[in-house]
Amino acid sequence: MRLQTFALLISGLTTAGLALAGCAGGGYSPALGGGKPQALAGGAGGAIGGITGDAGKVALLLPLSGADAGLGGAMRDAAALALAPAGSPELDVRDTAGVPADAARAAAQAIAAGDAMILGPLTAGETLAVATPARAARVPVLAFTSDPKAAQPGVWTLGLTPEAQVRRLVAAARAEGRSRFVALLPESGYGHLMAQALERACAEAGLAAPGIHFHGTSMASMNALVREVSDYANRRGPIEKQIREARAKGDRKTANDLAKQPIPPPPFDAVLLADTGEQLAELSSLLPYYDVDAPAVRLLGPALWAQPSARAGAALKGAWYAAPDPAARAAFVAAYSAKYGNAPPPLADLAYDAASLARVVAHEGGARGGALTAGSGFVGADGLLVLQPDGRVRRGLAVFSLDGKIVAPAPTHVGEAGS
Repeated sequence: MRLQTFALLISGLTTAGLALAGCAGGGYSPALGGGKPQALAGGAGGAIGGITGDAGKVALLLPLSGADAGLGGAMRDAAALALAPAGSPELDVRDTAGVPADAARAAAQAIAAGDAMILGPLTAGETLAVATPARAARVPVLAFTSDPKAAQPGVWTLGLTPEAQVRRLVAAARAEGRSRFVALLPESGYGHLMAQALERACAEAGLAAPGIHFHGTSMASMNALVREVSDYANRRGPIEKQIREARAKGDRKTANDLAKQPIPPPPFDAVLLADTGEQLAELSSLLPYYDVDAPAVRLLGPALWAQPSARAGAALKGAWYAAPDPAARAAFVAAYSAKYGNAPPPLADLAYDAASLARVVAHEGGARGGALTAGSGFVGADGLLVLQPDGRVRRGLAVFSLDGKIVAPAPTHVGEAGS
């Protein structure tokens, strides 16, 4: 599946954010922490905080034709909802058709028209194409992709990234006393992004470097990997030796008792997975076979696991995933539904929050000011957002068990675990 649209499979599990650097090395010094996050809500009604006056224009680049035209139209509506209050910036909507060259052309036209910010485009390819003219003109881009490779100073990725999910999972696992992480990941672009996220999260948490391992698509390759990484031969070996010795002596009772004895736990206490579907079912079936299971080991996985179809048939006892709390999204869903007569699709949250941020920055120093980099962050449609100078977005995600229950609530302030 395309990385930049994997969040389409997660109903309502998207967040948005932006940080502005203008150009590399330019302009501001955000400090994390302090103060109450600023709420972005209010797009359904009157002016926010008494804001009035001309706030200029912001561009919105979306696929309004082509395969994703329906999604593009819904995201346009969400952005318009956020900019409904009096004194908000004018929305300059331009069609990209989902084509990088068209997105670059639309960005150039928006810049020439004097638009102060660019909201969108949707995909990583379009974002990379837009980045060149936007950075040259020092116009910030609030892109809707979840691909962290598109993030750079002046270009911020707003989608639900692997890094945001993994950071929250590591924090939650640490809170229950786990500190030895490994990853069993597919040999794919997404698998490597999850690996990088785990390495970074462990380093930030002061933990030992995690063991990173990739597997192929065959059952044989997964079996060999799980057996090796779990150190099964050395864990089981001493007991097998005792069983053989007991049998050699004709002591069946001792041999049978030894066969029932649990073996020592593996040399790790948390495992990050990223597979879905049939491949996840196959990989997960090997974990209990090699005694890699709860409670000794906590299984951690992507927000995609929120969809039962993504984990159908998998053996994931005690597994967790991180995602926005759906309760946080309720106000946005209600406002959108009241305005347009239907619920917003996934990713509409991104356009709503991006436009809300554009509204805020227009009245707090302008697009080249420091409003977006407030250390206390913002509360968007899906919870806490903290905007970073390198294009990354820290966010408050909840941790869920597979039955959908929250096992660790989403942080609401900067500095809380996982924020």
